[in-house]
Amino acid sequence: MSELHVVTGAFGYSGRYIAQRLLDAGHRVRTLTASPERDNPFRGAVEARPFHWDDPEPVAEALRGAAVLYNTYWIRFDHGDFGHALAVERSKRLFEAAARAGVGRIVHTSITNPSPKSPFPYFRGKAELERALGASGVPHSILRPAVLFGGKDILINNIAWCLRRLPIFGVFGRGDYRLEPIHVDDFAQLAVERGRASGDETIDAVGPESFTYHELVRTLGEIIGKRRPIVSVPPWLGYAAGWLLGKIKGDVLITREEIGGLMADLLYTGSPPRGRTRLTAWASKHADSLGRHYASELARRYDRRRAYEAL
Repeated sequence: MSELHVVTGAFGYSGRYIAQRLLDAGHRVRTLTASPERDNPFRGAVEARPFHWDDPEPVAEALRGAAVLYNTYWIRFDHGDFGHALAVERSKRLFEAAARAGVGRIVHTSITNPSPKSPFPYFRGKAELERALGASGVPHSILRPAVLFGGKDILINNIAWCLRRLPIFGVFGRGDYRLEPIHVDDFAQLAVERGRASGDETIDAVGPESFTYHELVRTLGEIIGKRRPIVSVPPWLGYAAGWLLGKIKGDVLITREEIGGLMADLLYTGSPPRGRTRLTAWASKHADSLGRHYASELARRYDRRRAYEAL
């Protein structure tokens, strides 16, 4: 009999790829989702249960009998009625429910270089959740990706979108801070593999190529045929330009915290690569479509019916 595996957000971005990997391996898959009415890309093969954040019992019931829980739940930035503090509180409830339900293992998505002393709530919140997971008593794998690309990602797609539409591209400061992007399906493969592991572990989930931010922008521009002058701008000016573009698109293009995390080199580890897909090869394959359409974070948050697009 096939095992039950539960994925948070299987109708979303990284959770969708994890769920597909699990289905391909012959497992039964259930998702806990804040968007039970979103178009189901699995045609009913993945059972959907809604999150009940204020009532832990339905969550524990949805997790009961699961061999592995894959947690991808997080909130990218503080905005209106959602934010990092809420994501931390809800994720802790999820871990507690998993422990009560007897889940065999948790594979948790964190971030590179989290720290309880970080000045950035994103990285500080991820560190707090790693500690909470350790205290839960459930065997676990913590995966720390830097930047995910592929499918309808946010960062890489929207850099290409800007390159297609702006006469110049501004990088914050010197642009010499680094990133190690990993393809979302490589990340999903790693997550499923670690679901079969034992004991507790923490892994930097990074790809085979690293770039400075300046190199990343230049490389993407060359690949999509939109070479633009790349200029260094003060972080405040880069944020202001991003804020204006975000307002035009009805979204949040970049936050001060994201700029700070980039410039603090927090998306770089130097660890051995865990993914095989090279960003340059993937972008070349999708050069005609990459960045043609803007990827809106807020649209994903507020439109709970439309399916994510995928390349």
